[in-house]
Amino acid sequence: PHILTHDRRIATRCDDSVVRVLDKRFQVLRRARGYAPLPVELPGSGPSILACGAQSKSTFTLTRDSHAFISQHIGDVENEETSQWFREAVAGLCELLEIEPEAVACDMHPGYLTTVFALEQSGLPVTRVQHHHAHVASCMAEHGIDGTVLGVSFDGTGYGTDGTVWGGEFLACTYARSERLACLLPVPMPGGEMAVREPYRMAAAHLGAALGPRWWKRGIPGLPQWPEDKLELLERMAERGVNSPLTSSCGRLFDAVSSMLGLRDTASYEGQAAMELEMTAGRGEYPPYEYGFEADGTPPTVDLRPAVRAIVEDLGRGVARETIAARFHATVADLVAETCRRVSGEAGTNRVVLSGGVFQNRLLALLAGEKLEQAGFSVYQHSLVPPNDGGISLGQAAIAINSVTEH
Repeated sequence: PHILTHDRRIATRCDDSVVRVLDKRFQVLRRARGYAPLPVELPGSGPSILACGAQSKSTFTLTRDSHAFISQHIGDVENEETSQWFREAVAGLCELLEIEPEAVACDMHPGYLTTVFALEQSGLPVTRVQHHHAHVASCMAEHGIDGTVLGVSFDGTGYGTDGTVWGGEFLACTYARSERLACLLPVPMPGGEMAVREPYRMAAAHLGAALGPRWWKRGIPGLPQWPEDKLELLERMAERGVNSPLTSSCGRLFDAVSSMLGLRDTASYEGQAAMELEMTAGRGEYPPYEYGFEADGTPPTVDLRPAVRAIVEDLGRGVARETIAARFHATVADLVAETCRRVSGEAGTNRVVLSGGVFQNRLLALLAGEKLEQAGFSVYQHSLVPPNDGGISLGQAAIAINSVTEH
């Protein structure tokens, strides 16, 4: 055997792309080699935009006329090294395509390094785009949709306009505006970002919301035996609002159920708990759990506390984890269709766009799409760009072109 090596400098880093088949069509999960920087045709044209994307699974987008050129997958821009690579990649693609940006777009989150980079582009107007609006707009753009859609944007975390952490959103969207029509009932996120790495924190939050204070003192059978001192600390943090922002995140809900089923208390990579929950779920038809809809709230909320209580009862009765996981997936798919039915009149459209990292879950994407179509909606899901944060920059670019052109 022989090994061929070289010490040539890598001029342009580019990961392998990741693509899957979803309902007889392909869907890109990581857009890099073989796809970048092939353009996506936008519904309209305008000034050249540099859209800086999000913090994780980062890409950026450059536009010229009606063409949007999405960069290769950059990754998580969380430190100086990756931030420097992001800057080099932007400069390299601008030079390659001979594009000089006339305006910049970025996420609303002030702490993202991509946002910091955008604000450093002196002399250029900056459009700050709400995270979940950008998710929906990215799917609209790749399908060439104009006008209003009802966007279902489910992911792990995104900076909300009300200062809370969003992630379970029903939005009426155009490129010019986004209106929050409903969301999942918010719960505390004990420890903030620590809850992403330790899913049992979200399990404790959802159990506290569903069962009340000091729920672990009741000797509930079937649940994992988490240390009581940790549960007491998390409850005090949530009660006092100490590093416990409210979140409507569907991604964190998946983490919570995964931990409740004893699948994953500590995650070694993003999405691990939710992925293991999907892999555990039985295939076939399962009835959804009950949930509520609080129409009087601002915005109205989908109340999953009845479903959490039912999951606890099933665990206590020894119901198989495969059945509970499958029924949970059926519940989320059902609430997507039912909530869209409730708010579609206010949105004024029957076009539903599914976007956000939660819809990387193949089982959920298929179930939700099927239920929506049965309810008479026209359903759009991602194909050319990822449903996760790798597609955010395209949505930002489409929104910014509209914003800059209007002004």
